[in-house]
Amino acid sequence: SLKLLDSVKECGEITDEAREGVMNELKASFRPEFLNRLDEIVMFSPLDRTAIDKILELLIKDINDRLSHKELTITLSDNAKEYICSNAYDVSFGARPLKRYLQKNVETLVAKLILSNQVENNNTIEIDANDEELFARIL
Repeated sequence: SLKLLDSVKECGEITDEAREGVMNELKASFRPEFLNRLDEIVMFSPLDRTAIDKILELLIKDINDRLSHKELTITLSDNAKEYICSNAYDVSFGARPLKRYLQKNVETLVAKLILSNQVENNNTIEIDANDEELFARIL
């Protein structure tokens, strides 16, 4: 339950109250026979913005590695990072939606530029954003 997130300290430490709440939710949702088969229950706190930014950097690095044979580089403006994080990150699902969002939006913008023959070797493609959308430009 998302109510339990309120009992996670700002530093990301899981409080005893949160642990107890999770255990009560598990006991209310699953039969004891099932819970007894679990070796361990791992609790984790939601990712903070710093962690999301680092994950975003790693995902962009992966895209750049895949584009290296075309000698292209992608960069994200600060506006684009903010836009992506606010539209792709969900505390319930963690960082997994970030990867799908980049595939659907950023990689599509880059692919369209490449297919339109607007990009040359050694170009840098900057992804930027306004209030409504992401867009790409060649630097």
